[in-house]
Amino acid sequence: MADPKIPIVILDDDSGSRRSMQLLLQGRGFEVRSFAMSELLIAEVIANNPACLVTDYRMPGHDGVQLLDTLRAVGWMGKAILVTAFGSSQLTQKAMAHGFETVLDKPCKEFALINAVVEATASYREP
Repeated sequence: MADPKIPIVILDDDSGSRRSMQLLLQGRGFEVRSFAMSELLIAEVIANNPACLVTDYRMPGHDGVQLLDTLRAVGWMGKAILVTAFGSSQLTQKAMAHGFETVLDKPCKEFALINAVVEATASYREP
């Protein structure tokens, strides 16, 4: 029997970035659901408990750090990766303090995103 695909969710308001990350990770064998709005992603996380979240930092009305705080408040314990076009050492420190595994510059280099997701999901066990 084949190994089950590891479930990943992506949140990015930029459709091009969202789609390219989704296709890249699907091509590496991950089960990927992507979203443009946090409300839909939150419902998906609550219903299906994915292994990993990849989220943009700056989006209309909220940011990726706030999103992870919301997910932690409802009990989600998966791994999280922040992508941003507005990187700084202060943002990296803030993201790590809030529980992100890593912060990647946007646009993401393919190998950096793949390596970050593989590393974040290395210990994943299907619930």
